[in-house]
Amino acid sequence: MIRTVAVVVPAHDESACVAACLSAVHRALEHAPVPPEHRHVVVVADGCRDGTASAARLLGAHVVEVPHCGVGAARDVGVRRALALAGGVPADSVWLASTDADTLVPVRWIADQLVHAKAGHDAVAGTVEVTDWSLRSEGLAERFGLRFPVADGHDHVHGANLGVRASAYVDAGGFPDLGSGEDHALVERLTGLGLSVRSPGDLPVRTSARRSFRAPEGFGRLLDTLERGVV
Repeated sequence: MIRTVAVVVPAHDESACVAACLSAVHRALEHAPVPPEHRHVVVVADGCRDGTASAARLLGAHVVEVPHCGVGAARDVGVRRALALAGGVPADSVWLASTDADTLVPVRWIADQLVHAKAGHDAVAGTVEVTDWSLRSEGLAERFGLRFPVADGHDHVHGANLGVRASAYVDAGGFPDLGSGEDHALVERLTGLGLSVRSPGDLPVRTSARRSFRAPEGFGRLLDTLERGVV
């Protein structure tokens, strides 16, 4: 049974959007079937030069400020802080959820992940939707939909929409220190250990299609390559 939930958000100069992200995260946590004192939000301010850290603190997040280290290391730093906040709660009773600072999670994001956890799954890999395609060229939304069809059992992995049992996370060695692809690497490690990863088609988050993306080979870069017709 999950007794503690922690949401980890890496952020690199995200003062423009971190407040909206955290507001959505807090709404989702309010619907999580765990006591308020066992709900935690950790923001890792990854080499931020703006007001990301102070904005996150104002919204009640635990903030870890680190020199710029990249998204993989930042997510892992956040998880380590989350595990410390969980105190003596056994790792198999702690649920870790990951999202991004330019992302809005739905109100049942945590609650629905915990339904899958209760069913015995060790991780949940959800999908992403784009909030506003107007930042991109005409036709990209259709290409994205064809490239990433949404259905139960999909093979998409996004750090912006990922949940994992803490015991499984530790067994898999955590997020690797990668500038991009740390989410895929973690899921590959989990499946390699024979752990159960659920990929529901009905648990999307909404993220941006911005061109000033943070991870060098992350979601923004993927949209760039789709836009050019490379994939």
